[in-house]
Amino acid sequence: MTQQRILVVDDEEDLRKVLEFNLRNAGFITLSAATGKEALEIAERERPDLILLDVMLPDMQGTQVCQQIKTSAELKEIPVVMVTAMGEEIDRVVGFELGVDDYIVKPFSVREVILRVRAILKRTNTPEETAVAAERVRFGVISLDIERHRVWVEEEEVKLTATEFRLLETFLTRRGRVQTRDTLLKDVWGADINVTPRTVDTHVKRLREKLGLAGDYVETVRGIGYRFAEAP
Repeated sequence: MTQQRILVVDDEEDLRKVLEFNLRNAGFITLSAATGKEALEIAERERPDLILLDVMLPDMQGTQVCQQIKTSAELKEIPVVMVTAMGEEIDRVVGFELGVDDYIVKPFSVREVILRVRAILKRTNTPEETAVAAERVRFGVISLDIERHRVWVEEEEVKLTATEFRLLETFLTRRGRVQTRDTLLKDVWGADINVTPRTVDTHVKRLREKLGLAGDYVETVRGIGYRFAEAP
């Protein structure tokens, strides 16, 4: 089995080395960068499977690095996990608005980081997904290519993050059934991931915005969660 590669971006050398050491012990190959510019160069050249990205970097904000990654046709599918000392809810929301796949607040346990990395890689690269035929799954004006992680609305492609795609796929395959926030957290983010129900609301809001009129298929069930329309 091919080892997956993690790019660790942090200007604190000691922390970077600790993360690299533990990730290697967990079976990953590591790449490292101390600046945003270096991180973008390595991402372009090496195409890592996931990026652990600190917010506070010496040459630019990690949010700027993330924005460049998520707007790049070549790099946008790479999952990005923000690692930062800023733990306020507004900081998390800003990160998710940029397309961040997860958010880890310092100080953290290395075990937590590895669990989150594995959970994200599992949901974006599972054998079950890659074994699905390339034919599009259609619902109303939405078309999904599950194997290639691509989405179209009225034949115009919509760019979704890995988490947004997984959320849409979950809704679509369970259409007509109410999904609680806790259920979505478990099935989309993973049982070992410690994130809040607000995370679901933020991602659903962004998904609806990207789907345009098709966003109306995602219905809010007040006090419970969400439901995808049973029929277009």
